[in-house]
Amino acid sequence: MSLLFPALHAASSQKALSFGDRSLSYRRLAAVSSGVAARLQTAAPVAVWATPSLETAVGVVAGLLAGVPVVPLNPKSGESELAHIVGDSAPGAVLAEPGAQLPETLGSLLRTDIEISEEPVAGEETWGLPSEPNPEAAALIVYTSGTTGPPKGVVLSRRAIASSLDALEEAWQWTADDVLVHGLPLFHVHGLILGVLGPLRRGGTLRHLVRFSTEGVARELAGGGTMLFGVPTMYHRLADACTSDPDLVRALAGARLLVSGSAALPLHDHDRLMAATGQRVIERYGMTETLMNTSVRPGGSSQLGTVGLPLRDVDVRLVDDAGRRLPAEDTETVGEVQVRGPNLFTEYLNRPDATAEAFDGGWFRTGDMATRDADGSVRLVGRKATDLIKSGGYKIGAGEIENVLLGHPAVAEAAVTGEPDDDLGERVVAWIVPASPQQPPLAEELTTLVTEQLASHKRPREVRFLDALPRNDMGKVVKRDLPGREG
Repeated sequence: MSLLFPALHAASSQKALSFGDRSLSYRRLAAVSSGVAARLQTAAPVAVWATPSLETAVGVVAGLLAGVPVVPLNPKSGESELAHIVGDSAPGAVLAEPGAQLPETLGSLLRTDIEISEEPVAGEETWGLPSEPNPEAAALIVYTSGTTGPPKGVVLSRRAIASSLDALEEAWQWTADDVLVHGLPLFHVHGLILGVLGPLRRGGTLRHLVRFSTEGVARELAGGGTMLFGVPTMYHRLADACTSDPDLVRALAGARLLVSGSAALPLHDHDRLMAATGQRVIERYGMTETLMNTSVRPGGSSQLGTVGLPLRDVDVRLVDDAGRRLPAEDTETVGEVQVRGPNLFTEYLNRPDATAEAFDGGWFRTGDMATRDADGSVRLVGRKATDLIKSGGYKIGAGEIENVLLGHPAVAEAAVTGEPDDDLGERVVAWIVPASPQQPPLAEELTTLVTEQLASHKRPREVRFLDALPRNDMGKVVKRDLPGREG
């Protein structure tokens, strides 16, 4: 396998990373991260306190250079979750930015502060880049959100990371000339692997906003940014801001690529952004365990609402409840997405039972439900556990109903779930955040809207109004946290 970060070895003066007004060239990044790597006197994993900072990026690169698995820690994690992750991954040290207040849960770990000087320091020129570890060596241990029990440590190899990033290079024509802009957290696949390691593998530049704002996006894209990564909540805010910010409209219109992930982008926001900027937001589909599986190609034929075609070297199939593969020409039947390829994770750390259960032969069971369009594009309808509703003998995907509801001008947010029903098996329930709390839409209006645009059996049998939907750090709606729901 080639070097994971060839540009580090070239050590050029090109800018590699910018966080706010702080930045590092590839030459300085190579020197600083090599110095940190040399201080990691451990073969055990190393934890990184993953604040949105230059230090976090350096710490992750240092661990990868040293050949030790890196465990990114979410600074917003609760005490019990952190205790589980530390106990499970057994890191030998924790890397953090100087002055960061670490919780007592991490008090037993050897702390290494990541010092970044603006100028070279004495002896720095003697720090050489270590030799490249084995491609199958563990690079990162990223913990899942723990929706069905304690978080599981997903072991990602260097091979998986390189394969996924190189497949995106082909799909998006990603080059060293690209300047990526984003404000995503750095403890997750989207913000860290795609958003930090992606530009570094290509030899390009990352401009991290530190804190997302529409003004920051406009500034960085107008100042030479070519790509923007975001989650649907960010694109919703951008669509809102486009109505009154011509500078933002021009900046978005001038970008080479706008990419949304981590959850489905509502069609209403797709339409608003296209109308304002002329740009289509590209959706892609991945998971912690699989990295990236599919993507819409810029200028391709994939329809809005799909996550595009399988990436290079990634096999995707849909299977029915009995595990039988659905024919490629079947565009109606909802099936579970299963994938295989070099992008897959190695194992769940310390959980051989969960690892074995997650696979059907060589195919990973994603738990996501989808249909296929005629051109082969994948159209996700939701998670098997929370978004697939079996009502009156029909399989109903929550996502398509949510998209219809979001098209109503009086609806700001929408979530759809299934609840037990003596007659139907499950009934469709809509959870609505009104655009104006003083003037919520009538429940009858919403059910009629769904009936007009979808089949009548997909209409909500109940509509419930909320002030806000529960969301995680990546903007995904956490349906188990809706009032009165468990799991």
